[in-house]
Amino acid sequence: MRLIGLTGGISTGKTTVSNYLSKNYQFPIWDADIYAREVVQPGSSILESIVEHYGKNIVLPNGNLDRRRLGEIVFNDKKELHWLEQKIHPYVRDRFEQNIQHFMVKNSESGQKNSIQYQNPTVVLVIPLLFEAKMTDLVTEIWVIYATPQKQIERLMKRDCLTQQQAYTRINNQMSLEEKCQKADIVVDNSSTLEILLKQVDSAIAYPQDN
Repeated sequence: MRLIGLTGGISTGKTTVSNYLSKNYQFPIWDADIYAREVVQPGSSILESIVEHYGKNIVLPNGNLDRRRLGEIVFNDKKELHWLEQKIHPYVRDRFEQNIQHFMVKNSESGQKNSIQYQNPTVVLVIPLLFEAKMTDLVTEIWVIYATPQKQIERLMKRDCLTQQQAYTRINNQMSLEEKCQKADIVVDNSSTLEILLKQVDSAIAYPQDN
């Protein structure tokens, strides 16, 4: 079973790559950000803990978490960021472990039912904080999507309507991209065109041992 851990920095292009892998290769995509949003839905115990910690102003009138306000707090205080991650990461990890186990069982049953041996099924785990959250043991190979710092800042400012300083602060709250690249099995450079990016992805899928 091929479990690709797709990671990188903020606004480096992880979603672009995961969408391509889903559309062109039909790989299942499991996204840590989706699970992180699930865990703070209205009524959840984690959201209650966050409200207790930060106060009722951290919740919007409709009962949802005010992500922008929370981001302003945790991305300017590493202690608070650590507190929040300690609440969310265990849930995210548990969801991935459940998915892996379920997929393995389902794949095995499908192989028996059709009297064929399924070999090397591939799943993509999109985990922005793969290294920081110590989830590298969940995957069989690590892909880091790289972009220049200038590209990151430009894309993040545009995507989240942030100032340059806000974008810089959020980027600096993660492990450096250079360090992530050193720990990667495959580095995909998204500093140029989409065509060049996708060619690298195709190569990594076809020849994983050569990257």
